[in-house]
Amino acid sequence: MPQSKRDYYEVLGVGRGAGESEIKKAYRKLAKQYHPDVNPGDKEAEAKFKEVSEAYEVLSDPQKRARYDQFGHAGVDPNGFGNAGAGFGGFDFGGFSDIFETFESFFGGTGFGRSSRSRTGPQKGADLKYSVEISFEEAAFGVEKEITVERHENCEKCEGSGSKPGTSPTVCTRCNGTGQIQNKHATPFGQFIDVRTCDMCRGEGKIIVDPCTGCGGMGKVRKKLKKTLKIPAGIDDGQIITSRGDGEPGVRGGPPGDLFVTVIVNPHPIFRRQGNDVVCEIPITFVQAALGAELEVPTLDGKVRYSIPEGTQTGSIFRLRNKGIPYLRGSGRGDQYVKVEIEVPKKLSDKQKELLREFAEISGDEVYEQRKGFFDKMKDALGM
Repeated sequence: MPQSKRDYYEVLGVGRGAGESEIKKAYRKLAKQYHPDVNPGDKEAEAKFKEVSEAYEVLSDPQKRARYDQFGHAGVDPNGFGNAGAGFGGFDFGGFSDIFETFESFFGGTGFGRSSRSRTGPQKGADLKYSVEISFEEAAFGVEKEITVERHENCEKCEGSGSKPGTSPTVCTRCNGTGQIQNKHATPFGQFIDVRTCDMCRGEGKIIVDPCTGCGGMGKVRKKLKKTLKIPAGIDDGQIITSRGDGEPGVRGGPPGDLFVTVIVNPHPIFRRQGNDVVCEIPITFVQAALGAELEVPTLDGKVRYSIPEGTQTGSIFRLRNKGIPYLRGSGRGDQYVKVEIEVPKKLSDKQKELLREFAEISGDEVYEQRKGFFDKMKDALGM
């Protein structure tokens, strides 16, 4: 069973928010430590060197790093879906490209074929994911939050070209600027065309001879973007807000990706949400329940007065209309439901106990309708 790969950030010993310079510094240090020339015959050091080089190759490339951040190792596996150039949603079908090209040779490039621009044309940038925590009240009434998102931006020094100012990239001599290498094979069924991404220019069609010192030839640098996020009233825990165009920038003129923000609503010490309704429990005394009382009830809008009738039973629920959560799409609000719980005192003075015993003697079972009814049913059931 193949051994699973370690996280590339862990391999280089850097955090996920590390910039290009930090990644390069970490790579140089580890490469020097495990280089085969420094450790001749050491197979473990050689394996470490290959692991470090593989991690640096991915994390130093803005597009590969974006795919790795989103999909993990599968996003940069040349045999997996992450080795995308374009085509169906940015996914590469690996060996299936040979089949597509065979159909092109048989059917004149129509129907089943793909154009040569499928790998080298514009690509949409990778999407970014973020989460933001808000309070129960902020979820109910909406709020604006300033968030900081890290993404790649065009290098200001070279304006995104990757070349040192005053210089320009040169056309790749291996693919003549197409970004693809085509190999033709004669078969009994006709001519077979094998199309592969150029390994010299990585499908770009150009080579940067004199790289920009600001971005190391990448054309992009990782920056922190501050954005004001408008969170609508009535949003619930786990819902996602989409900010179009705030993801990673596109490749070769493609549109930028999107930013998906997951909203995390912190629990409230008193209120609990059920759909658009709010539920809370209020403890009351035996005296309040027996005689009735005017309660001070907390709501999202502040405290309100509510009168409970005498003889209120524990577990009784009262409704406060339009005191719940606003509807996310549409007007109006839910309701608030107040459940009362009778609290039985645990510590009584002798005087209090005496009064309660006297109350019990005077009352008997006459004031306890449910208790009296229960024992009547029990007598009938048991024939007592």
